[in-house]
Amino acid sequence: MSKRTQSVRNLFAAGPDVVPTAETRQPMQRVASGAVRSLKDTFSEVERDYEELKQRVAEGALPVDLDPLLIDPSPFADRFTDQDPSAVEALKTSFLEHGQEIPILVRNHPSETGRYQIAYGHRRVRAASELGVKVKAYVRELGDDRLVVAQGIENSAREDLTFIERSTFALKLEDGGFDRTLIQTALSVDRQEASKLINVGRAVPVWLSQAIGRAPKIGRPRWQELADLLKTEGAEAKARKAMGDKSFGHKSSDDRFIAVLRAVKAVEKLSSVKPHALSAKSVDGSEIATLAVTGKVCRIQIDRDRDEAFAKFLMDRIPDLYENFRQTASGSES
Repeated sequence: MSKRTQSVRNLFAAGPDVVPTAETRQPMQRVASGAVRSLKDTFSEVERDYEELKQRVAEGALPVDLDPLLIDPSPFADRFTDQDPSAVEALKTSFLEHGQEIPILVRNHPSETGRYQIAYGHRRVRAASELGVKVKAYVRELGDDRLVVAQGIENSAREDLTFIERSTFALKLEDGGFDRTLIQTALSVDRQEASKLINVGRAVPVWLSQAIGRAPKIGRPRWQELADLLKTEGAEAKARKAMGDKSFGHKSSDDRFIAVLRAVKAVEKLSSVKPHALSAKSVDGSEIATLAVTGKVCRIQIDRDRDEAFAKFLMDRIPDLYENFRQTASGSES
């Protein structure tokens, strides 16, 4: 055992009341100025690194691992609920093979402590949730304006939203009181295109767009056509009837759109046929009844307030009148 080591042991063995001698004092000074100071410096460096790391995490510069069950959708959803299952499955496979390569972006929930709201990354959250793993996320302080711009730019850059999703997203922002300029920025479009998106979103009822779905192959021209056709009287009723067909739910989103468009177009063709009207008058010149012909339909109209009794009389006589008509028509043909 070295003399220095033995001196240090003697010092600790003597107890706290013993005054160190010159022999024992020197080794203690050397420990403090050497290894202890180095240890203090190391702790200081670790603390600085830790504080810097905390600051970067707080600023959203570094991703953190979050429980997907604590993450809520954006209050300004830009996607339909019928997300492509194949895309989610592909993400799950990628997570298992390579991990999550691209973090999502969230903000602290404005009203629920400990929860978050998504700016972008809905599919990644769903994939992580189904796998039962945590999701990597940047947590940043985002107001509503910055939130919608972030999610809009992310999806626009990847051309990931279909036309009708972009349209309904633009309408939600418009109805939410956002400035039109911000909507243009969020969707990376000019003022004219933003107006078209909002107009189509307003013309196509939510119940119909949700029933049709994302329709990835249907672009603006055909959605615009449907929006215009829906202004025709009876068009929405025809759309609902098409949705009620047993095969409707089994069709792809694009085919559901086509089915609705065809049904509504049939209303347009019918309404485009101009009615042809005939009038029956009494001997004094007053109108008794009118015959309106629209397409394949003929309607006899009689004023109920004035001639209800005559209308009932006529209905009772129609079978005889029709039989006389058939005999007359048959006789004229022979």
